[in-house]
Amino acid sequence: MSFAELGLSEKVLTAVTAAGYSTPTPIQAQAIPHVLARKDVLGIAQTGTGKTAAFTLPMLTILETGRARARMPRTLILEPTRELAAQVEENFTRYGVNQKLSVALLIGGVSFGDQDAKITRGVDVLIATPGRLLDHVERGKLLLTGVELLVIDEADRMLDMGFIPDIERVCKLVPFTRQTLFFTATMPPEITRISEQFLHNPVRVEVSRPATAAATITQRLIASNAQDFEKRETLRKLIKGAVDLQNAIVFCNRKRDVATLHKSLQRHGFPAVALHGDMDQYARMAALESFRTGENPILVASDVAARGLDIPAVSHVFNFDVPTHAEDYVHRIGRTGRAGRLGSAFTIVTRHDDKLVSAVEKLTGQTIAFEGPGLDALPPGQPREERRGGRRDDKRSSSRDGRGRPERGARAESRPPRLDEAESPGDTPRKPRRVPIRPDSETAAPPPAARVHEEPRRGRGSHSRDDDDGPQVKGLGDHVPAFLLRPARVG
Repeated sequence: MSFAELGLSEKVLTAVTAAGYSTPTPIQAQAIPHVLARKDVLGIAQTGTGKTAAFTLPMLTILETGRARARMPRTLILEPTRELAAQVEENFTRYGVNQKLSVALLIGGVSFGDQDAKITRGVDVLIATPGRLLDHVERGKLLLTGVELLVIDEADRMLDMGFIPDIERVCKLVPFTRQTLFFTATMPPEITRISEQFLHNPVRVEVSRPATAAATITQRLIASNAQDFEKRETLRKLIKGAVDLQNAIVFCNRKRDVATLHKSLQRHGFPAVALHGDMDQYARMAALESFRTGENPILVASDVAARGLDIPAVSHVFNFDVPTHAEDYVHRIGRTGRAGRLGSAFTIVTRHDDKLVSAVEKLTGQTIAFEGPGLDALPPGQPREERRGGRRDDKRSSSRDGRGRPERGARAESRPPRLDEAESPGDTPRKPRRVPIRPDSETAAPPPAARVHEEPRRGRGSHSRDDDDGPQVKGLGDHVPAFLLRPARVG
């Protein structure tokens, strides 16, 4: 089957041919005719199968008739991240080169002024992230009553990022008679509920089993000790020994690990660049551009780069951490082996990742083999204190600085150290602190008779007949305040 058999317009077919494509992918071949027939579509396909073109190409054909109105876009595309939104805009620019359609991109990190100017002139295609879109709606700069076609892309990623309430709100702002296209890689229960709520008699297009990896990707596990410095050394050996490595994406679970690993690779001479959610938009786009051009062929990233980034020539993916959610593994390794190319995915595994690896294998339905020795060849697993970087032989070392003093916020010991104990080797015992006692009678220690009143209060029923508290004290006892001993003035 060719693109000419799908019912696309001549202008779109010319642009597709100029881009070098002649045969549609399975998701494109099945979804495009239903979109052109103005039906709701529920598309389920693994990442890297061409889902973006599956809705971009028919939308361009539909938009050839009609024109945009001020502040009322004709079509709306929702994306979970800025990078995905910018990538969809690039697709419209590439395939809509023969058409005079206006496209606006509403993402964070960009001034409202430029976006307001585009909206005011009227746009045919509005591509946005949910948060920035609702910001414009609340400011009264945008009306969604003219939307004819709504696209919700990477719906499962929307769920992971907590955008489902925003999606529900947007769906209530667009007309009920709209056409809705719903694309996702996995179908968790919450996504199923949303699709049933906002799609009307949708055509289900499923070209592969949910959460499966492409057959062109070679997957391997690499055993490593749990300490971070040993995992970093394992990663460096993998990169150096990789066969036919052109460029690679290294995924970490946490943003701070991205920064740490990025600096480590740079110190060891690897041309690497970092990408995570705390970076501003300019830095994120610059990092992606340097990776695409090959200036920095290694990209250290969080899961913000795991979905939909169209970088076809990625040869390797390295998981520095096993992903916490098994679905993320499929999306991570989907950055390689795209468009029928061969790819390699390596995941560094420690003894503490058994459950996470089992979840991935259960989801994908396949067993991932180890490259080299497995976990059984490693020494016994490190205790929790060692994995955190502390010392097991001295439990107090994790809460004290290099001089043996307690760090700020450290928990107090269960008992105070004795004077004959040294805090660390080489420390001298601390001398008891001497508290000066003022000689005047007001601050002097009270006599033994008065100390009876300073004993801790006993609980009800704790007093025993055998207790002997001494003679009963009347009044002030032997302790009389000094001001009472002063002679009284008469007259």
